Amino acid sequence: MDQTLQKHIDHLGAFIGHDLGASIAEVERSVEGANGTNIGPMLRERDIDSRLLGAAAEIKRVSAQIDVTVHAVGILRSLPHILADGEQVESVSLGAGNTGKAFDLETNLRIAEFKFIQWRGGPESIRQNGIFKDFFDLVTAETSKKRCLYLLGTHHALKFFRGRRALSSVLSKNQATRDKFASLYGDRYATVNEFFTDHEQVVEIIDVLPWLPELDRMPVQAEATNNLGDDMSLV
Repeated sequence: MDQTLQKHIDHLGAFIGHDLGASIAEVERSVEGANGTNIGPMLRERDIDSRLLGAAAEIKRVSAQIDVTVHAVGILRSLPHILADGEQVESVSLGAGNTGKAFDLETNLRIAEFKFIQWRGGPESIRQNGIFKDFFDLVTAETSKKRCLYLLGTHHALKFFRGRRALSSVLSKNQATRDKFASLYGDRYATVNEFFTDHEQVVEIIDVLPWLPELDRMPVQAEATNNLGDDMSLV
């Protein structure tokens, strides 16, 4: 590991201790009653300084790359469990951003999307929007290949797909998908479950946890969006 990064981790670890919540609570108590004269020395005594803030900022920057790494390695580690006899990879999309490839994985036999996300199980509209788009793109792809949606656990996703959330809400933040949906189906479907019921046999939804158990320990993430409200989570 890079020595500078290790120093950042050590510095931040010293502040966090065994329990960040307890450490924060202790700092809160110590700051109560502070004034302009003694607050500076008090912070210095606890090493709450520019180095600590810089360490936190650097680790946050690196952690963004971790999401891309999980996405890339998760797909690659899935391949031995996915590829059938005679199946060959034609393209993969492992990185962030618009790679110009239609799907995360395309072989001579299948197209596939991957989402390595720990769902909270409550209201997750942005994440739901993203997974619906993946499902919709697989359903409407012009191909005779097998269509697969690989997820980190399927319970919450299937609960969403079988729920009655309005499609007008799901599609509201993505004009391209909304326009494509309208051009293909008009007002035939009003809710997610109506569309899913008609197309669930088209796309196979598969849980990757049996072959990627390490990801079961991954923390639940906050939803990440761009300025259009699109789901930006790679994992």
